[in-house]
Amino acid sequence: MTTALQTSVGGLAFSNPVLLASGTAGYGRELAGIVDLERLGGFVTKAVSPEPRHGNAAPRVWDFDGGMINAVGLANPGLAAVRADAMPWIATHVRAPRVFVNVIGRVLEDFAEVVAGLDASPGFHGFELNVSCPNTKKGGLEFGADVDALRALVTRARAATTKPLFVKLSPSLPDVVATARVAVESGATGVTLFNTMPGLVVDVETRRTVLGFGSGGVSGPALLPIAALAVHRVTRALPGVPVIGTGGVSSADHVLQLIVAGASLVALGTASMADPRTAERIVRDLERWCASHRVDRLDALRGTLEWPTP
Repeated sequence: MTTALQTSVGGLAFSNPVLLASGTAGYGRELAGIVDLERLGGFVTKAVSPEPRHGNAAPRVWDFDGGMINAVGLANPGLAAVRADAMPWIATHVRAPRVFVNVIGRVLEDFAEVVAGLDASPGFHGFELNVSCPNTKKGGLEFGADVDALRALVTRARAATTKPLFVKLSPSLPDVVATARVAVESGATGVTLFNTMPGLVVDVETRRTVLGFGSGGVSGPALLPIAALAVHRVTRALPGVPVIGTGGVSSADHVLQLIVAGASLVALGTASMADPRTAERIVRDLERWCASHRVDRLDALRGTLEWPTP
């Protein structure tokens, strides 16, 4: 049965546009019995790197008045373990949701290695390349901030798969539109806007950082307007390129804002960590909103933002 929330993005059919962002759903199994994954449009797995990564020192996560800051360090069991354990579980237990694997690396070759290593695994539908990672060969410069590295990274990943590739960008980029254009011209299907914002929270009593790593990634409600502007700018400059909007989303109204700004899909992060069933509630609220506003196709609202005339 066709519903108002159904949409098609990157050649994939989604039952609705609501996703769980990477780091909030584990590899799916972690939320089994807590969240009805089948009610979601999809989810992005926890990061996967070629080798296991233990992550940063504790504390890794800290709440503050404006949201949350984290420095988990992209901890994960590594390619071999994910391929042998996590992917078979997804293939067996996940039906309707579209699943994207989040990919990280220390050097640009790592991304293609993970993509090639998982491409034949059943049960998932695409990849999300986290190019906010530091490139150890370039002194820690983010892959996404280095045009040449980004182009090579995406080109190699594209050569390793025919599945959809989304490139996850940082909000601290000086020109997100130009970076998104490089990613798409190099073979990306679309982009995710965006990752967390770099930040620092200080404990004034100890005069130390609250996180064991020091700085971290800021997320939460205040990032929604930043995400909406980035989505609008990229989709206006690159018409037809699908965008996953993420940042500060915790309600159906927030999802609608990002869709009107131009997003094809919307992912929840911090809100899902506070209440894992937030995404299910949002799907129900979107269904009610479409019914009450007599909207037959929610994706018809995509990119309909009316900008003020000077």
